[in-house]
Amino acid sequence: MAFILRRPFVITATLKQTPTTSTSISLRNFHTAPLKQTSNFFIPKTAPTLSKSHNVFRTTFRRNYMQQSPAPAYANPELRQRLIYGAGIFGATLLGINLIFNRETREDGGMPDFERRYLNDTFLHTGLGVGIIGIAARSLHMNGWSYRLMTANPWLVMGMGLVASIGTMWGCRATDPSNYVQKYALWTGFNITQAMLLSPLMFMQPALLARAGLYTIGMMGSIAFVGATAKTDKYLYLGGPLLAGVAVVALSGLAPLVIPATAARTLMWTENIWLYGGLAVFGGFTLYDVQKILHHARLAQAGVIKKDAVNESIALELDFINIFVRMVQILGMSQNRRK
Repeated sequence: MAFILRRPFVITATLKQTPTTSTSISLRNFHTAPLKQTSNFFIPKTAPTLSKSHNVFRTTFRRNYMQQSPAPAYANPELRQRLIYGAGIFGATLLGINLIFNRETREDGGMPDFERRYLNDTFLHTGLGVGIIGIAARSLHMNGWSYRLMTANPWLVMGMGLVASIGTMWGCRATDPSNYVQKYALWTGFNITQAMLLSPLMFMQPALLARAGLYTIGMMGSIAFVGATAKTDKYLYLGGPLLAGVAVVALSGLAPLVIPATAARTLMWTENIWLYGGLAVFGGFTLYDVQKILHHARLAQAGVIKKDAVNESIALELDFINIFVRMVQILGMSQNRRK
């Protein structure tokens, strides 16, 4: 029945394929036949024609249940070639970055065990935070939150989003690490706030979001590896220049709310600054944050400060979100150009 509904005119098309000569002859015979031949009325004079029509009808509506199963993904040579190329490019990039930025080795001969544990704990909280943001954003989108957010006043959304995000972030940072309940409650509130602001991204194709996430992980992973293996406190000087850069990127992101739409060239430049300048700035922040985490690990080992992997993870989460959003927009623009 569902097949007929999908093809409503297939019955008439099938009947049109049957020859009409025999049918017209049978009709003429019916009208011109004498009454004494009524006993032969039900004799199938057009049996061959009806049989042929029946065969055509069956052939038309036959469903093929013996469909060939699709070939597995690993058997596709094009996919394997892309995976090999992607792995090669990632490995070459990682090696090149390491050779360029890590020419100097660490003075202590390698990463001590307490630094490694603190860094791994921070990465674990970062992964959990990103997972919470993704799950919460998906749930909010399925409940219609994205539609309501898109139709709201952008200034109101931006203002309330900044207040909620900054409030939960600073509240989490100000909470003592020994107060686990309040600490993790504020950290969870910060992640849910980010999910509320990022839920409209779920309108994009899942494949595009997956690619953007993969590229973000690859970019941050390679930069984090450079920061973790570089010379001690080598990139901590980047804090000041990166703050200036993020201010420029933030102003370029707010430009469409102020600059009129007629200034197309100016808007194009501000968009490029927000996209590609933001990638460079937050890539630099990833490098700076990893070095800062190792520096805090040494201070905690000396008893100067307390270990707080939750606070350290917030900085890496913000880096991940900013890089991911720009990756999504760049991939979406390239997909639209192909169309």
